[in-house]
Amino acid sequence: MSSNSITQVETFGFERIPDRSRYARPIDLFRLLFGGCNTFSTSVLGSFPVLLGLSFKAGVYSIVLGVLIGSCILAPMSLFGPRNGTSDPVSSGAHFGIHGRIVGSFLALLTSVAFFSLAVWSSGDALVGGANHLLGLPVNWMTLSLAYGVFAVLVLTVCIYGFRFMLWVNKIAVWAASLMFAVGIAAFAGPFNSAYAGKVALGSVGFWPAFVSAVLVAMSNPVSFASTLGDWARYIPQDTPKKRTMLAVMIAQVATFVPFFFGLATATIIATRAPDFIASNNYVGGLLAISPNWFFLPVCLIAIIGGMSTGTTALYGTGLDMSSMFPRLLNRVRATLLIGCLAIGFIFLGRFAFNLVESVSTFSVLINTCSCPWMMIMIIGFVTRRGYYLSDDLQVFNRGGRGGHYWFTHGWNWRAMGAWLPSAAIGLCFVNLPDQFVGPLGELAGGLDISMPVSLTLACTLYVALLQCFPEPAGVYGPRGRRWLRSGAQANVIVHPVVPATKLRAVAQPQTMVQPVHEREAALDTQDAG
Repeated sequence: MSSNSITQVETFGFERIPDRSRYARPIDLFRLLFGGCNTFSTSVLGSFPVLLGLSFKAGVYSIVLGVLIGSCILAPMSLFGPRNGTSDPVSSGAHFGIHGRIVGSFLALLTSVAFFSLAVWSSGDALVGGANHLLGLPVNWMTLSLAYGVFAVLVLTVCIYGFRFMLWVNKIAVWAASLMFAVGIAAFAGPFNSAYAGKVALGSVGFWPAFVSAVLVAMSNPVSFASTLGDWARYIPQDTPKKRTMLAVMIAQVATFVPFFFGLATATIIATRAPDFIASNNYVGGLLAISPNWFFLPVCLIAIIGGMSTGTTALYGTGLDMSSMFPRLLNRVRATLLIGCLAIGFIFLGRFAFNLVESVSTFSVLINTCSCPWMMIMIIGFVTRRGYYLSDDLQVFNRGGRGGHYWFTHGWNWRAMGAWLPSAAIGLCFVNLPDQFVGPLGELAGGLDISMPVSLTLACTLYVALLQCFPEPAGVYGPRGRRWLRSGAQANVIVHPVVPATKLRAVAQPQTMVQPVHEREAALDTQDAG
C-alpha cells in the first residue's frame, strides 16, 4: 500500500501480495484473532455448557478441551498466508485443484454468515437491553432491528475500507473489551458460586452427550477461523519464522478463555437467579436481568466494540474470496457488499423466525464436521510438500485461465476431494443434536455426537492412503521432493499448459508451454524483491 491511512480503501484483492507490501507482524495476527473473539458472541458460546445442563466445573473442562483442540488444528493454517500471499481458499487450490478450491470458499461462506450473525445478534441484544435499563428504550422488534441494521452497516463499512481499518478496530477492541470484561468480573464476583452443580451430573444418562456437545461448541470458535486466517496472515512477510506465527494463533485462542469463562460464570448466576432466561436460551437477556445498574454502560460498550471486531473478522474474508471466484463480475468491495447484504437477510430471518441457540449449535457442528477434514488435508499437504508452492499457478483460475501445476484433472485433484467428500458426508451422518438434527448413524455412539472425530480421522486416513497409492506429479513437490511419501514419476516441467483467458478465446488448441519449475519460482521471487 502506498499510504498508511486507515481510511484508504484497500487495493489488494485475491492476487498474491508482494513482499514489499507486507507490513503485518505476528502480533497483528494475535490482535485480529483475539479482538474478533473478545466479545459477547464468545460469551454466548461460553454459556452453552450451562444451557446444556452441565456444572460449572464440567463447563470449564469442556471449554478448555474444545479451545485447545481447535487451536492445535488452527495454528498450522497460519502458514499458508505468509507463504502464498493470498487467502486460504485460493491456497487450497494447490491440494484440491484450482477448481476444487470452491470447497474452502463454501466453508468460508458458511462460517462468516454464522459468526457475523452471532456477533450482530448478541451485540444488538446487549446494546438495546442496556439502553432499556439506562434510558428506558423499549425492547421490541423495531429497536432490535434498528440495532442489527446499525451494526451491520458499521461492519460493512470497516470491511470495505479493508485490512488497515480492521486492524485498527481490533487494536482498540483487544484492550477496551478486556477492560470491560475485567470490570464485569468485579460486578459478578459476589454472587458467583463455583460449586454450581447444573442439571446433568457426572454418571447420569445425559452427561456425556451434553459434555461432548459443549466441547464441540467451544471448538467451533477457533475452527471458525480455518478458511479466513490467510486473509490477514497474507500481509505477514514470507520470511517470518513459522513458530512465531503459529504461537500468535495459539496465544490468541488461549486468551479467549476470558470471554468464554465470563459467559460460563455469569450463566451459572443466571441459572440460579433468573432460570427463566436459561429455559428460554436467552443468555444476553439473563445477563442484563442480573447485572447491577452501574454495569449497564460497560455492557453497551462491550456490545459496540465487540460487535464491530467480531463482525469485521467474520465478513472481511468472504468478500475477498467471493471476488476471486468471480473476478470479472466482482471486485473486493462489490463482493463484500453482496455477501454483507445476504448475511443481513439471514440475521433477521434467524433472529425472528428461528431459535437462536439451536441455529448457533447446528452451525457449530456443521463447521466442525466440514472444516476439520479440510484443514487436516491442507496441513498434511503442507507437510508432505515441505511448504513448497508455486504461488503464480494458484492464480490461474482467478485470471480466467487454465493449466499449471495445480490443474490436475480438469482443475480438480481427486485425491483431496476423494478424502474430503466422504469424510464430511460420513461425519454428518454421525451428528447427534436432539430436537435439531440427528444423522442416520447418530445413535450408534449411545447419544454422543462423534461427527467431528469421525470426519477428522477418516480424512487423515483416506488422504494419506490416496497420496501413497496414487502419487501426485513430482513437480508439485519441488526440488527436495516428497516428505514421508514414496516417490512417484519425476515431472519437473509443467504437464498442463498455462493458458491465459485471452488465449482461450483466441485459439482452440493452444501450444504447450513448458517451463522448468525452478525458473518459474525464481522469476516470481525476483518480481517480489523488485
